[in-house]
Amino acid sequence: MRIQTTLGAAIAAILLTGGAQAATPRLDRTLTRDTATESQGVAAGGQRFVVKTTAAAASGRTQLGNALSSTVRRAGLSTAVAATATSAARPAATARVLRSMAAPGWHVVQASRAMTESERASFIRELSAEPGVVSVDVDRMYQRADVAQSPVMAPAFTPNDPEYGRLQWNFTDPTGGVRAEQAWNISTGEGVVVAVIDTGIVQNHPDLGVNVLPGYDMITDKRVSRRDSDGRAPGGWDLGDWMEANYCAALGSPGNAPRASSWHGSHVAGTIAQQTNNGAGLAGLAHNAKVVPVRVLGSCGGFGSDIADGMMWAAGLPVDGMPANPNPAEVLNMSLGSSGPQSCPAIYQDAINQINAQGAIIVVAAGNSNANAASYTMSSCTGVISVGATGVTGAKASYSSYGTRVDLSAPGGGGAIDGDPKGYIFQVVNAGTTSPTTSWVLGGYTGTSMASPHVAAAVAMVQSVVDTPLNWSEMRDLLRRTARPFPVAIPTSTPMGAGIIDAAQLLHRATQPPCTTDCAPLETPLANKVELRGLASGAEDGLYTFEAQAGTVLTFMTFGGSGDVSMHVARGRIPTATDRDAFSTRAKSNTETVRITAPVAGKYYIRLTGTYAGLTLVARQ
Repeated sequence: MRIQTTLGAAIAAILLTGGAQAATPRLDRTLTRDTATESQGVAAGGQRFVVKTTAAAASGRTQLGNALSSTVRRAGLSTAVAATATSAARPAATARVLRSMAAPGWHVVQASRAMTESERASFIRELSAEPGVVSVDVDRMYQRADVAQSPVMAPAFTPNDPEYGRLQWNFTDPTGGVRAEQAWNISTGEGVVVAVIDTGIVQNHPDLGVNVLPGYDMITDKRVSRRDSDGRAPGGWDLGDWMEANYCAALGSPGNAPRASSWHGSHVAGTIAQQTNNGAGLAGLAHNAKVVPVRVLGSCGGFGSDIADGMMWAAGLPVDGMPANPNPAEVLNMSLGSSGPQSCPAIYQDAINQINAQGAIIVVAAGNSNANAASYTMSSCTGVISVGATGVTGAKASYSSYGTRVDLSAPGGGGAIDGDPKGYIFQVVNAGTTSPTTSWVLGGYTGTSMASPHVAAAVAMVQSVVDTPLNWSEMRDLLRRTARPFPVAIPTSTPMGAGIIDAAQLLHRATQPPCTTDCAPLETPLANKVELRGLASGAEDGLYTFEAQAGTVLTFMTFGGSGDVSMHVARGRIPTATDRDAFSTRAKSNTETVRITAPVAGKYYIRLTGTYAGLTLVARQ
């Protein structure tokens, strides 16, 4: 399964030279490739399944192992099948418990060969009928959630951090950016650990390495990891995820065209914590945070069982047979997902529930299918913060998934126009096409993969400065309440959450003491004819502002959602129930309208009171 599309429009990538290049030693380990050996390796190994049993740990594994031989027999797999005119011969199959997983009661089962669709259905049916078996599902492959990658080209000049003003519109642009500079006055993420659940990070990264903590390579299949043997390995280093033509077929994925390594995890991690103000490369949003690379994606993607275990390990939870993570993450970024519609697998939801209980927050990419995010993993899971993608204009990126499950949006890029770098999100990545090299480039990518780490970084910045860390629901509500309204109208058929993340407003709100009768709630500006959706009442009343022109009829409206809201409006001051220019207080209703036929130019304040959720507010002039 593949979620990534073909390469987008060409845009120059800039080679890191000079001091940055000198700071990067050549990797001691390189991958040697023998095509014949690789082909044989791909053919080995069969279908994988995730199985939940009522008994946990060793007893559940033993019970499951004892049941597999009878299951294979009843499923009709224990006898070889001769070739026919329409199908190849199939040898007899066996199955074994490959390992137990971190979540209690979960195990990975592997068959000795690939199964046909009917064989797979029969095996699942028979194994599900065994005593003590709760559920059986295919151990599916998941993919990274980026859309396009700019090609690696010749250097234009030696970049340093001041270039973020030219290339990193996602941090600086007043319309489509996240207001990074204002946010840095409050927090840079110091003291917080963010786990990047991805392809890993290339070792000895010249502009990120100082912020990388020891991670782990969770991939258990050497065909996916490109390591020399099956099993897991310390480090979390990205060895490449390149693919030869049709390499993925033996792993149960569709045939594929050849593809170079993406260095996806390094790009994602760079947006979060790239070293900043060091005279090389680009900037990171939470550039004093630390990142832990958890490699779960390789060639063809990654198995759900490896991903779920990687999530648990990242949060500091125990994983059978592995050392504890010495640097448990407070934030997990997951820029990956299913390539087709799929509800949240139970193994993911179990892991998420335990991670949330641990106090960590999971941020996920909404997906690049331009479809309802609630129908795809990871956004179909509960207990996560789902992020859509916008471009430099603040409009929905064409590829971004959408829906009520999307909490908010962030810059993801939307493709370049006439070579304009503002179509991409830039970070420092390796220049190698297969295994890593000692050359590094500024690569421009697009996708919800690029949007999600903006929010993960902002979450880290909040946790760095608040007195008591927020849990995921508190953080999600704060992100939504402080999101900047979309500067262009988002169609009601493709909702993209509460708005675009505003890191400065987020941190300002997070660090303010609770509002009392002596202080004013924080303001959220409204743009003309741009709906602000998903509003909910909280400890503070909602306060919004609008810069009005003179003479043209001015209308404020609320509608939708549930509850009972009241609207109070005043020019040049914060309205109250007794000091206001206009108001609307329909009983037991969220539909309120204030119309000012001859407005005076200036700032109008709109205050919402009551108890409500899912509300939409819009100003029109």
